[in-house]
Amino acid sequence: MFFFTHLLNIEIVDIDKYSVSKTAGHDKMKLVIFGPPGSGKGTYASRLKSKLNIATISTGDIFREAIKQDTELGKKIKKYLDSGQLVPDEAVIKVVRNRIAKPDCEKGFILDGFPRTVEQAKALETAVKIEAIINLLVPEEIIIERLSNRRTCRNCGEIYNLKTLKPKKEGICDKCGGPLIQRKDDTISVIKERFHVFEKQTRPLMRYYESKVPFINVTCNDIDMPPEEAIEQIMKELKKLNLTKRIP
Repeated sequence: MFFFTHLLNIEIVDIDKYSVSKTAGHDKMKLVIFGPPGSGKGTYASRLKSKLNIATISTGDIFREAIKQDTELGKKIKKYLDSGQLVPDEAVIKVVRNRIAKPDCEKGFILDGFPRTVEQAKALETAVKIEAIINLLVPEEIIIERLSNRRTCRNCGEIYNLKTLKPKKEGICDKCGGPLIQRKDDTISVIKERFHVFEKQTRPLMRYYESKVPFINVTCNDIDMPPEEAIEQIMKELKKLNLTKRIP
């Protein structure tokens, strides 16, 4: 997500009413990053990962890898992603449960793209307690501009933007040297459908979580500035919740 300083609006909602803000010594830092497709979830999660020394779990990346390997799960998922629809809860829940049990999640994790429904949230609660939600609020017109210019590395999944986050060499990934491609779900018609599906299906999810977990709301009304300043502010809010005590 990209911001002008004067358009950056980050607030934490009612910290004192959440027990997590008063509880120290968590074994894991368990976060969720919410936002419509193209809101910057992957970019933010990647930067927070290095600062917090925890794993990032992107259901989108897991699904794309399954599609690439042409597994049975991948075949089922492909038809939903290509049409801009959400993957059914049963498949998503199974993938996430398996992922958070892996060794790299021992210190904690950031969930990107999950949960997206109340049913998914309830299933997640049976396994872990989420300690904070980073909520990205971005207008549809910015989403369309951003995603139509997005390019993704075919090999490692690194994300670029032709206007705001260009690779050093055109068409080539800085990280692994792989080719950059435009995903099929980054066309304008599919982008609009994905945005509307997200808005409709996650509205009940926001209501479900608002009395359970503290929200860090990040509002973006522009596209022209790198995300570092927003990341710094998010880190400050996480510290207010006593979630960064283990960071050197």
